[in-house]
Amino acid sequence: MKQRSIPLCIVFSIITCGIYGIYWFICVTEEARVVSDRFQTTGGMAFLFSLITCGIYGFYWAYKMGEAMEDARAQHGEPSGSLPILFLLLNIFGLSIVTLALIQNELNKYEIA
Repeated sequence: MKQRSIPLCIVFSIITCGIYGIYWFICVTEEARVVSDRFQTTGGMAFLFSLITCGIYGFYWAYKMGEAMEDARAQHGEPSGSLPILFLLLNIFGLSIVTLALIQNELNKYEIA
């Protein structure tokens, strides 16, 4: 799993008008599948579903990613919180890049060989 700099990912997403953000979305989804066995949709499929549903799937994705991160926390003995609700609310208010940053922050904690 690749450790990513969150500020650089945000800057690259802005500079490339969101193209890097799509790549980041796909990578984060794939890495969440590795860290947690809960989230089963691949990154490419999650992106495709978001496109097909005009972004509605993104709300479901955010909630499920929160559950996946909670599972990863539980597997590593860390205290759980309310990440599913937080990620869902951020996406509802149009702050999906913040959701990606928080997920990346969680993923940066785990080393998978």
